[in-house]
Amino acid sequence: QVQLVESGGGLVQAGGSLRLSCAISGSIFRFNSMGWYRQAPGKQRELVAAITSTGATDANYQDSVKGRFTISRDNAKNTLYLQMNSLKPEDTAVYYCNANFYGLDFWGQGTQVTVSS
Repeated sequence: QVQLVESGGGLVQAGGSLRLSCAISGSIFRFNSMGWYRQAPGKQRELVAAITSTGATDANYQDSVKGRFTISRDNAKNTLYLQMNSLKPEDTAVYYCNANFYGLDFWGQGTQVTVSS
């Protein structure tokens, strides 16, 4: 059974920073890709950033977060991170951690990020 547990969300003022963490049960080397998604009220869930099993050099970002967010992984700790800087009110959403194993998706429960103006 794969478990993903997010943490690090909260309330922050515009321009501030947060770091999200996603602790994954077992070895993260099993997964061919991992990523962060977000879902704002009334909107569809969207990809924020994704990283392949080869590491940070293969990271992809949604255009709206490029230069502000950084996805990374700590293989020894089986943990995925999302460093979010220069946060904007439009970044407000529930953020979900995702791990993909050859087409099979695993999700965390989500963590709320609220950015006040």
